Amino acid sequence: MKFCSIVGARPNFIKLAPISKEIRKKYNEVIIHTGQHYDDKMSGVFFKDMNIPSPNYNLNIQESTPGKQIGKMLIGIEEVLLKENPDIVIVFGDTNSTLAGAIIASKLNIPVAHIEAGCRSYDMSMQEEQNRIMVDHISKFLYAPTSSAARILLDESVEGSIYDYGDVSVDILHSLEYKTLPSNFILVTIHRPINADSHATMNKILSALNESEYDVIFPVHPRTNKVLEKYNLKEKYSNIKYVDPMDYTNMISHIKSAHMVITDSGGVQKESYILRTPCITLRSTTEWIETVQTGWNTLVVQITKQNLLNAIKNCKKPSVYIDCFGSPGVSNRIIKSLGQGLNEGITN
Repeated sequence: MKFCSIVGARPNFIKLAPISKEIRKKYNEVIIHTGQHYDDKMSGVFFKDMNIPSPNYNLNIQESTPGKQIGKMLIGIEEVLLKENPDIVIVFGDTNSTLAGAIIASKLNIPVAHIEAGCRSYDMSMQEEQNRIMVDHISKFLYAPTSSAARILLDESVEGSIYDYGDVSVDILHSLEYKTLPSNFILVTIHRPINADSHATMNKILSALNESEYDVIFPVHPRTNKVLEKYNLKEKYSNIKYVDPMDYTNMISHIKSAHMVITDSGGVQKESYILRTPCITLRSTTEWIETVQTGWNTLVVQITKQNLLNAIKNCKKPSVYIDCFGSPGVSNRIIKSLGQGLNEGITN
């Protein structure tokens, strides 16, 4: 039985690591890397750091506009799938690579398994939200990371089978060895266009961080760095420690050790919660509503300098923690169920 995993961006690589490990215990796997994240700091380093097998195919698609990027991905992925003829295609999360892989597999009548299905921010201006909804409605196997995500899929009456096994991030985070770091710092990640592409918004965020009573460590995404350099914001707000994107193990060590995390990333919100680090999210919505309901995550709906300073001042560890992302062994449960599902389909 042959599995084909399609990835292209940092969040895909992270989810692939434990899944690929489980696949290769029993089945064959082909990995397609679309090239969506082609900077080594955002791509190659994750394969090395997380011991992911090298991709069998790298399509090197680096177009910046969504239409050109997805179009070239469809062509490239189709060629590989026709050549390899896999029994199933696995896609991860909500990137353009996820969407392209799911669309072309569906067109070729290859079953699609979606890891991290059912997440919703209900903000259709986000490309990620558009992608995940479309992928969920053409997938045969849908693996929801939380019970609320599974309920969303039921409410939307998706065609595929829904599985509530937990989030693969639990497997990753329970398997890593962390470095212990001094904890009196804020870790910051910003990459979403609504924040990263706006000089005015970045000015407000950095102004607040610059006046914080904590040390601030800011691994700068290549997208965000363009605005910082164009407007000399690093020089203007020099109390902040700007660093290159971190490898995954180093990033997780910083999340675990931080006094708090400030982010606009869906993945970092989740990782912060699993590692029990309070989080401030620079968005009006979140896919991980459980993290907000339990008090571990605070949304800054309107980004102003004072709103962010107030959120930082009020950010504390809650006394209650709910294990909403499941227990270790998620990846094993997913691959076991896929093997059974495919065998039943072949038999029937």
